[in-house]
Amino acid sequence: MELSCGCHRAVTQGGLLGDDHSFRNFVMTRPFLLSASLIALASAAGADAFNRIASFPVTANLPEGTGPETETAPEIVAATGDGMMLVYTDSPLGALGFIDLTDPAAPAAAGVMRLDGEPTSVAVAGGHALTGVNTSESFTDPSGKLVAIDIADRAEVAACDLGGQPDAVAIAPDAAFVAVAIENERDEDLNDGVLPQMPAGNVTMFDLDESGLPLCDTRRVADLTGLAEVAPSDPEPEFVAINAAGETIVTLQENNHLVVLSQSGEVLSHFSAGSVDLDGIDATDERGALIFDESQPGRLREPDAVAWIDGDHFATANEGDYEGGSRGWTIWSKDGEVVWDAGTSFEQAIVEIGHYPDKRSDAKGVEPESVAFAEVAGMPMVFVGAERASVVGVYDVSDPAAPTLTQLLPSGVGPEGYAVLAERGLLVTANEGDLIEDGGARAHVMIYEWQSGDAVYPHLTSAGADDLIGWGAISGMVGDGDVIRAVSDSFYGYQPRIFTIDVSATPARIVDAVDVTRAGRPAQKLDLEGITTDGAGGFWLASEGRTERLIPHALIRVDATGEIVDEVALPAELLAHERRFGMEGVTRVDGALWIALQREWGDDPEGHVKLLRYDLESEDWAAVRYPLEPAESGWVGLSEITAHDGFLWIVERDNQIGEAARVKQLTRVALDGLAPAPLGGDLPVVEKEVVRDLLPDLRATGGFVLDKVEGFAVTGDGRAFVSTDNDGVDDHSGETLFFEVDLN
Repeated sequence: MELSCGCHRAVTQGGLLGDDHSFRNFVMTRPFLLSASLIALASAAGADAFNRIASFPVTANLPEGTGPETETAPEIVAATGDGMMLVYTDSPLGALGFIDLTDPAAPAAAGVMRLDGEPTSVAVAGGHALTGVNTSESFTDPSGKLVAIDIADRAEVAACDLGGQPDAVAIAPDAAFVAVAIENERDEDLNDGVLPQMPAGNVTMFDLDESGLPLCDTRRVADLTGLAEVAPSDPEPEFVAINAAGETIVTLQENNHLVVLSQSGEVLSHFSAGSVDLDGIDATDERGALIFDESQPGRLREPDAVAWIDGDHFATANEGDYEGGSRGWTIWSKDGEVVWDAGTSFEQAIVEIGHYPDKRSDAKGVEPESVAFAEVAGMPMVFVGAERASVVGVYDVSDPAAPTLTQLLPSGVGPEGYAVLAERGLLVTANEGDLIEDGGARAHVMIYEWQSGDAVYPHLTSAGADDLIGWGAISGMVGDGDVIRAVSDSFYGYQPRIFTIDVSATPARIVDAVDVTRAGRPAQKLDLEGITTDGAGGFWLASEGRTERLIPHALIRVDATGEIVDEVALPAELLAHERRFGMEGVTRVDGALWIALQREWGDDPEGHVKLLRYDLESEDWAAVRYPLEPAESGWVGLSEITAHDGFLWIVERDNQIGEAARVKQLTRVALDGLAPAPLGGDLPVVEKEVVRDLLPDLRATGGFVLDKVEGFAVTGDGRAFVSTDNDGVDDHSGETLFFEVDLN
């Protein structure tokens, strides 16, 4: 039996980037999160910020002869002393990968090196990459080794037996020694994963020579048994970090405990990680609504990653395990005093930028897993990450008792490992989510640079609203005077909403949310994909039907309070040819509604979709056909329709993501001379004009191209905006791009 520990990888190195021996590059794992309101404050002040400059798909680094369908997952990432080469672990591939970072805006593939086992973590000392390799045959017979790789020659030059299954690896700031967390993780399917499950874990240390090689005969094992209140006989160390004094802080995640060790492995102090009372959270899974009115008293922290801030303080990311997860992070003194705790502030900041993973509500919410420290541009910073929210949070910790959230950065799917190259002003994230089976994003390594000026992300936030407004899965939009109204789709089926967006602010602000209701209760069985004004203070909404889910195709009229006052079903002659992909947008023109169908239905020629016209007075239906671009792979369809300045403006896109994306564009069809014909007969084919290729816009934040361009709206003063749908942060990076385009 081969153990897979990919969900628990962790590595850290202390300090900043320096020479080969005192290199001060650090690595961390798991996602990062930040607060939109504080980002806005930083942007308003013109503060410097991290912005993403590149995304490297690790499929570009697959070995020769390996098909592109091969699963690959960068988990832990480290940098060489000069900061020009990245090294990452790839557990599915059983290899270390290398990325040339000479030009950080254009990271280049530098190959992989296969290993005899599963790499769990990596750190760099001198010209060597030290990686923990899991060779376990079973949970009860764990084994592993610490392998040293010559980075230049890609050759194994040393290997030290670890006597168990490794997890995190940390190198002392002066490169004098290395510490490895030997987790000997439990079988989660045995007795529901309850501890103890022997053998016990430990921390194993080795001295390093001047070149950074481990001296195997200096092995020393720190015994951690008998310390924790939870399963004291079975400590499972998760993460290690070392300060300038050579003291190692160890998290025992499942045991909810923290231990400080000397360089010789002596226990200097140890203490429980304690618990937190959580109020104002969403703790209900699969509800399809963002409702933050629940509580979890006495929630164990169960910290994952840990990082020293200075010689006396360290920070933990409190991801939790079966019994805990406080959804935040904590700053401690090394004697066990809680100096500061994030409470729910970290998670709520993530909620505001639309990255809250609703399907994880009953588990651990945003699940902070990673934390790291570095001084960049003279500012001491703690970076905190949550894998499920795919965000990097940046905190100013000039005062460890009062950290300030300054920025939230978007990451890829499932961020797991991080490196900061402080002297180059670079942050690197390794994102292990490889969604090849779902046709989604592939795994990426992303690069961020410290730049003068404002933060580019987020584009949209609800920070500053009177109440906490959760949002996501934005689909249709419409301009309504100087604001934009938007709807979310069926992902939040229990809570269909109309959002009001103030586009005068940067980032744009969601300032209000109105529930769509039927008889005063949330209207369910809706999949809102389009919205337009009704001319009387209310709105027409387009609900895309899903017959297999008992969601009907319908046009729905609501008043200003969101209450449904009218419903119009699609006509029988149209439904006779129904296919899954229905209405994707609606707009109002001269007493009629124009509706875009996303894909071909049964009576459409291949490559043509209908634009429907519904006369509000006569209640007659008619249509024209719109010619689609050919699809290189997947499909091409329509996502939005908006009337403006004598034209129907249409978003046309394929369903491809990242490097495979080819068609993401804004087109228009002139209303003058448009003559829709009755359904059931021949329909005229319109002439379209491609106005804007949206691919450059979708690459502007340095990330991979997102799939779903779903919204387009024009305000009363002629400002035009495009938005993307983040799928409710389900198998998605959570990013929502909301940007202005010039129609002239």
